[in-house]
Order: sequence, then C-alpha cells, then structure tokens
Amino acid sequence: MTAHAALDVDALLSDPTIQIVVCCGAGGVGKTTASAALAVRAADAGRTVVVLTIDPARRLAQALGLTRLDNVPRVVQGVGSDSGGQLWAMQLDMKRTFDEIVEEHSTPQRSRQILSNPFYQSLSSSFAGTQEYMAMEKLGQLRTRGDWDLIIVDTPPSRSALDFLDAPQRMARFLDGRMLRLLAAPAKAGGRAYLKVVGVGFTVFARVLTRILGTQVLTDVSAFVGALDTMFGGFRERAEATYEMLCQPGTAFLVVATPEPDALREASYFVARLYADSMPLAGVIINRVHRSAVAKLSGQRAETAAETLEEMGDQELTAAVLRIHVELMFTARREQRLTSRFTKAHPEVRLREVPVLTGEVHDLTALRTVGAALAGEAG
Repeated sequence: MTAHAALDVDALLSDPTIQIVVCCGAGGVGKTTASAALAVRAADAGRTVVVLTIDPARRLAQALGLTRLDNVPRVVQGVGSDSGGQLWAMQLDMKRTFDEIVEEHSTPQRSRQILSNPFYQSLSSSFAGTQEYMAMEKLGQLRTRGDWDLIIVDTPPSRSALDFLDAPQRMARFLDGRMLRLLAAPAKAGGRAYLKVVGVGFTVFARVLTRILGTQVLTDVSAFVGALDTMFGGFRERAEATYEMLCQPGTAFLVVATPEPDALREASYFVARLYADSMPLAGVIINRVHRSAVAKLSGQRAETAAETLEEMGDQELTAAVLRIHVELMFTARREQRLTSRFTKAHPEVRLREVPVLTGEVHDLTALRTVGAALAGEAG
C-alpha cells in the first residue's frame, strides 16, 4: 500500500462537481452498506444526498432510522443537521420503475394494455437484466429531478459486475430487436392475416415457437410488442443518454471488493471495462481486510510461544489466544498477497483498504464508523 496511491474518499464526496457515485462490484462484498455509509458521510459534510439501494437487508433500513425502504425517496433524520446537509434513502422496486416508464411514455389506454399483459408482467418482474436496467432508469429519473446535488447508487448483486454496465444496451436491443418486431406481426396485421404479411420461413418458425411456448405465450408477446411499438425509440434513447451520463466527469465509479480471489477477479474485470469505455473510475475499495492489533508479533513467533506453553501444560488460555493470532496473521498474509497481485495488475488505480468491522451495522453510529473506515480514519 505504501507505493500505491490512496483513495481519498472525503475529497471525492466533498467535490461539488461530482454528482453521481456508483458503487459496483461482485455480490456479497458490502456494496450496499458502503453506499449507505458514504451517503451518511457526504450528508454530514453538507451535501444534499439521495442513496439508491438494491435489495438491502432489513437492518440497513433500521440503521437509517426508517421503518421501510421503497421506490420513493424518504428523508433520513439525524443526518447533516450540523452542516446543512440532508439525506434521502430509497430501495429500487424494478417492477414499479418499469410501470412508471410505461405510464409516462404512453397514453392511459395504451399503458393499461401493456400493464395488464401477461408477457409484460413476467418481463418487468423476472426477466434477466431487468433489475440492472431499471437501476439505470431510476438513476436517470433521480438525476432529471435535480433535487439532490449527489446521487449514490448501489448496483444490483448480479452474477457478473459487468451486467450493470451492459444492461441498458442489452434491454434496448431486446425491446428493439428484429425478433420481437416479427412477433408483433399478428397484432399489426390483424390476427391470422399476418400469415399473408410475413414470409413462409417465418410461418414455419412461428409454428415451431408455438409448439415450444404455446399459442397463448405467442399471443401475449405479440400483443405486448404491438402495444409497446411507439415506445421502442424511447428505450434506446434513454439507454444511450444514461450510458453517456455515466461517462461524464460528474460521475465517479467506486469498485468494491473483498480480498478474495473471485471478488478481486470481478474487480479487475470492472476496472478494465471502465477504462476501455473511458468511464471515470475514482478508485477501488478493498473491504473486510483482516488486521492484527499486535502486528509486530509474527505468526511464527506466536506459534512457537503457543507450542511452548502447551508443552508446559500451563497457560492454556494464553496459548489459545496465541493460536487465534496465528490464524489471523495467516489470513492477513494471504489477503496481502492477493491484494498485491491486484495492485501490480492495476498500478494506476487508487486504493483504500477497509478493516473488517466487529458487530452488525444497526444504527447511524455504526454507519458513521463504516464511513470513517472508508475515509481511512479507522484501522
């Protein structure tokens, strides 16, 4: 770490030109807690902040002093009162966000057709990539409202961290794809008349799909695409606008990882992708790093001392404590090797190591402790 540039979280959060901070990385690395802690710290520093979380644990809502988190930004009390800052928090409801898009960009009659369509209901609730796309849509909505000078986004716990960046283009391609337009032919041509409109090849293909999916599914898809037809361009335009917004200097990406092979591998992929797409990477947070309060006592010396005490048949408690220290030092060395490998692969990336914290994050005090650690004040 001494030769590696340190990530200055406080400088990032206090920079008025930074309007969006995106926390990304593999699932299970602490992105949601980090996002909330950063939001609390930014609001305490005087900024007007909204944090968009994805599938947070119930204890996080309680930590923010809220009985629930939903698709509506809610004020968090007890944050920023001394500095003039304010904090709102919300949880993404991907189906409700999709419904809002439909209602905003179509007529009342057309939106009712779409919202009641069985294929749409499945698409908006469980289609692969929908959560990532709707997180981007909600980010765009929050930015357009202009009620906050800083938006902090906790990205979805995807199979791959890259799903978040790919979601807008993937969803736009799907909804604007040739296949769905072909499936819309029955609705546009009027029932069975579509057999005269499309070629014989597609007729055979449609019969195959009917055998696989069933007539009702194809009917639902056709009706959905027919009703959605006027919105196709809007999906592509918003996807392009959101993607461009993420490339602007006012956005900052923070990649969160733990000192484990899979998490660091995902972080490495994300760093490479951000650079390839010219997106503004602020730095990488290595979360839950193990450290010892007596680091000067090497694992080898502690193990030797434990063996001596055990042979003497005395001081069993002391020997057990030394054994715990040995295990901790072994874990710390392994994590240091993994982190060193990552930093050698990405020497230009600013880094912040955050020690593993004891206890649960159950209130604002705990979130402030996490924020202090993210800013390098702890450990």
